[in-house]
Amino acid sequence: MTLATHHHLFIASDGTSAAATPGARTLLLLHGTGGDETSLVKLGRMLDAGANVLAVRGNVMEGTMPRFFRRLGEGVFDTSDMIARAHALADWLDAAQQQYGISPASLVAVGYSNGANIAAAMMYLRPQALRHAVLLRAMSVFRTREHPAPQADLSHARVLLASCRNDPITPARDAHGLALSLQERGANVTLTLDDGDHALTQQAVTAARDFVLATPVA
Repeated sequence: MTLATHHHLFIASDGTSAAATPGARTLLLLHGTGGDETSLVKLGRMLDAGANVLAVRGNVMEGTMPRFFRRLGEGVFDTSDMIARAHALADWLDAAQQQYGISPASLVAVGYSNGANIAAAMMYLRPQALRHAVLLRAMSVFRTREHPAPQADLSHARVLLASCRNDPITPARDAHGLALSLQERGANVTLTLDDGDHALTQQAVTAARDFVLATPVA
């Protein structure tokens, strides 16, 4: 598997090495619609200044905006495309972990909006790919009878869902539904709700930092 399928940025915790620093977390940063591999680096440093960073750009274009999978409209996913791209990203992640010497146990996914949704899809479809995930402004990713959520074993998984009460894109009820679905599959889920809209709030950032710093480093 080549890493050329996704533009990405790797930064070791010391800022210079070509491989992950042993004993440090690695943050997998997955941007929202229109972002790129640089969009969440500042946030990643706020969450854990001593972490390695692996930031990925989605390889689907919606006009001029990168995404991780196609959609048919606002909140209407092309689920078949999402499934295929989630598997492809999981394969890419396997190769990246080998390339950069990243321990899977040290990996924490941090996804925002579309990036959070592809991370959630990976958890359902490839349960061993992600053990720890911060899902910022995520929504239920399996939304049709034709594509029900897989019955994955997520008993190993820790998930933070940071959502908000006034989000017109990912409503709070949708966040509750995603949390329940992940819990039914065994995941340890923390759901936080703030009074913001789809943009990140300080409350969401603080919750994400607390979650990340509580993640054990193997």
